[in-house]
Amino acid sequence: MKIINRIKASEDFALAIKKGKVQRNPSYTIHYRENEYTYTRVGISVSSKLGNAVVRNRIKRQVRMICDELLCYTQPVDIVIVIRKNYLDHSFEDNKESFKQFLVK
Repeated sequence: MKIINRIKASEDFALAIKKGKVQRNPSYTIHYRENEYTYTRVGISVSSKLGNAVVRNRIKRQVRMICDELLCYTQPVDIVIVIRKNYLDHSFEDNKESFKQFLVK
């Protein structure tokens, strides 16, 4: 995922969470809303309850890889992905399929 496609500012996270639509499944809570840019931006949030920094960074790398494989970055939308506790209970492939079902909706 390119740097331009990442949400970094906490205001942008808050705006997507408050004003956007929500979809939930056991592994993710996904907030999304249209933005004023011509490209997609993705933000990933992992709670410290899921593990130490090594575990959280591994989860973020996996989610970025899933996004690169499944997302088309040409739509003007902000997506905030909040990782839930059940993410660790499933394999990478199961989590990828779960995210793919979100994209179908």
